Amino acid sequence: MTDQTPEQPSDSSADHSAELPVAATSDGEAPRRGYAVIQDYLKTLDASPGVYRMLDSESRVLYVGKARNLRARVSNYSRPGNSARIERMIALTARMMFLTTRTETEALLLEQNLIKQLKPKYNVLLRDDKSFPSILVAKDHPFAQLKKHRGARKQKGSYFGPFAGAGAVNRTLNQLQKAFLLRDCSNAMFESRTRPCLQYQIKRCSAPCTGEISEEEYGLAVRDAERFLSGRSTKIQEELAAEMMKASEAM
Repeated sequence: MTDQTPEQPSDSSADHSAELPVAATSDGEAPRRGYAVIQDYLKTLDASPGVYRMLDSESRVLYVGKARNLRARVSNYSRPGNSARIERMIALTARMMFLTTRTETEALLLEQNLIKQLKPKYNVLLRDDKSFPSILVAKDHPFAQLKKHRGARKQKGSYFGPFAGAGAVNRTLNQLQKAFLLRDCSNAMFESRTRPCLQYQIKRCSAPCTGEISEEEYGLAVRDAERFLSGRSTKIQEELAAEMMKASEAM
């Protein structure tokens, strides 16, 4: 994938990309031109979560960002008063692209994947992957552990990221625990348990430590979590919807 060829959206997203005409202007008018471009896009945006890309006149990706509310987030770029770095980026912006998602978590994961693939010039915080956190599904134990990871990727398991910061990782981990009930305790803690911990009580873990779930069933949950983190979530959502309907009928 290159900066000039944007990826195709998944079933869970809607792609709203367009190119607006940019009038020829002098360098002194570049910031005003960039603001005008962004203001024109605001007319087409709603409050959906999603990912936005800012591109220069040669279709090179300058910046990738995510938003809980695309219209509100992009409006921050539509008026002066930003940092010098952001002002320079806006001055170079000739067009934007938008990809809406169902949830903020999906937007967050898509943002990280695009940053890693496209390496936009103004996403400077992610120049050194080792400095920023990832999500690790650690597999050095029969019951995989879900956790935040920094540094060299030496531990056995599946890595997803990097993320822009600890807050982004923590929000994603929170959603994953709710959806897939994977453990986040250390191996030592796992081996010492004699009864389920609070995470089980608040429905954030399936308590494999005390045999509340079989190794096979837990392994299926791990697989689904990895598919979700890889962006292959459509099948999982269909299965969850079918299970919800079955439970509703049973009630």
